[in-house]
Amino acid sequence: MEKLNMHTQDVANVNIEKIGQLFPNCLTERLNENGKPEMAIDFDKLKQELSKEIVEGNQERYQFTWPGKREAMRLANTPTNMTLRPDRESSVDFDNTENLYIEGDNLEVLKLLRENYLGKVKMIYIDPPYNTGNDFVYEDDFSQTAGEFKDKSGMFDENGQMLLQNYEVNADSNGRFHTDWLNMMYPRLKVAKDLLREDGVIFMSIDDNEAKNLKNIADEIFGAHNFLAQVVWERAFAPINLKKHFSVSHDYILVYAKDIESLSCNGLPRTNEANGRYSNPDNDPRGVWTSDNSTVGPEIKDKVYPITTPGGKTILPPSGRCWLYTKERFDEMIADNRIWFGSDGNNVPRVKRFLSEVKQGVTPMSIWKYTEVGHSQDASQKLKKLFDSKAYFDYPKPVELIKRCIQLYTDKDSIILDFFSGSATTAHSVILQNSEDNGERKFILVQLAELTDKRSEARKDGYENICQIGEERIRRAGKKILEEMKAKQGEADLFTQQETEHSLDIGFRVLKLDTSNMQDVYYTPEKFTEHTLFEDNVKPDRTAEDLLFQVMLECNLPLSAKIEKKTIAGKEVFNVNDGYLLACFDEDVNETVITEVARQKPYYFIMRDKSLSSDQVADNFEQIFNAYSKDTIRRIL
Repeated sequence: MEKLNMHTQDVANVNIEKIGQLFPNCLTERLNENGKPEMAIDFDKLKQELSKEIVEGNQERYQFTWPGKREAMRLANTPTNMTLRPDRESSVDFDNTENLYIEGDNLEVLKLLRENYLGKVKMIYIDPPYNTGNDFVYEDDFSQTAGEFKDKSGMFDENGQMLLQNYEVNADSNGRFHTDWLNMMYPRLKVAKDLLREDGVIFMSIDDNEAKNLKNIADEIFGAHNFLAQVVWERAFAPINLKKHFSVSHDYILVYAKDIESLSCNGLPRTNEANGRYSNPDNDPRGVWTSDNSTVGPEIKDKVYPITTPGGKTILPPSGRCWLYTKERFDEMIADNRIWFGSDGNNVPRVKRFLSEVKQGVTPMSIWKYTEVGHSQDASQKLKKLFDSKAYFDYPKPVELIKRCIQLYTDKDSIILDFFSGSATTAHSVILQNSEDNGERKFILVQLAELTDKRSEARKDGYENICQIGEERIRRAGKKILEEMKAKQGEADLFTQQETEHSLDIGFRVLKLDTSNMQDVYYTPEKFTEHTLFEDNVKPDRTAEDLLFQVMLECNLPLSAKIEKKTIAGKEVFNVNDGYLLACFDEDVNETVITEVARQKPYYFIMRDKSLSSDQVADNFEQIFNAYSKDTIRRIL
């Protein structure tokens, strides 16, 4: 049987293969750092294939660059062998929910998600650090692996939680003030793009400090032609008079499509005020309507002609303008009762626009007022109320703000990702939107476990890190939304209440980023002695469910997949996604277990390399599967 890789793809190698398929003459070989041959690209030949005129060297051309950009690009493509470990205790409805809350460095997490969620995410919303001089900024050590960085950086305590005070300030006096922020953002956005569906969209909140730089890197990663809008959100409702020059009352939200040609906008729901402008004074059987101007400018001679009203009055369009339609088309509209001449029949003709025929989604404007989507102070007060008058977050985003993004571009079954989760407003917004339109959207939230300040109210109340606050916010918000739905339905409709509780997913699986479950010997057996080579290749503190989730990543299964445990001949067997994957990590597995697994015909069967009870069972393993399920892919750890 083949051995699982237990690490993500090397994206650079994947890209080399793709280039090789297009230009086979550009493929070459070289010796890598270990002295082994590997495939590479001859860039001189590739340049000749791509253009007769090569732009290179000191030749002037438009470009956006900064110190460390090449390393940031490389970092996005490097594989990771880190894994996600389940935390059932922190989760809500672990076995049934399809929502995910992931604790850990979002770059490593995004790389892991790229294996399973490639091209599956409909919408991304992020609220990254604004780089004001006090906000936390991620720091990537390009010369170390993620595991080495975690162990040696001094940024984490003995429980693996980040020590914020070592890692937080990026003062504007720092010569790398913008550079550090760009090096943090670039690889994360580059990996995130791979997760988007072709008809996907990303919303990115930002302020004036980095709005220009964020747009530049987004233009490069997503393509300037996929830019949709730079929304201005009115985040404050009153001026701060202590400000010397301007009291800034807005933030931006940059919006990009993965592919603008594939993307369609749902529009905003029509308001009662908008619909209230429609009436039906002539009892038209097509329903309520409103009248619209029937002239347009500039003047077109073919559309300038006299119209006689039902009352006998002759009317011409105003000077410099003409009618909307030709004479023939106008006569057809009159015959179809689509022209309104007023209640007395002598007014200037107007076109009837029926509510049943107009676009139901209203095209959003690029200025979002706080009266429509909330402001920072309102969001803070509502979150404080949810936590029994305790203020744990400064300036969280309003639920209505993110809910508007969801309304504009998601379907009822979309996956929504937020990899700078913070106060978990995105999860709250998804659950609320699902409650309003019976949707089944799923959220994936990612947040680094930043420690709360020891003197803060949050720490005094038992919240050691930001993730614990975010998770509790989702628990409370979900419970509150469910209770409000039940209250609307009334106590009499008990069956409907039970159906609502079953259909609205207010749970979430908590997964925590960690180093691989496998010992170093698993990845580099050539570096170990005969004595250590045959030691257990799984770390002693890892559970069978830890191994299962790393296997799910390897087998491209969604991390929300249904998991069932069953016992076969005394051994624990995991059944994932209704038999797609069966896995057993126990020792002393005999032929009875193997036979029963094979009879169920899974797509994948995974076990430990030391699982089989004897050499005889090992000899019969392939024969058993060939007899009952020869197409099952068998792999070992």
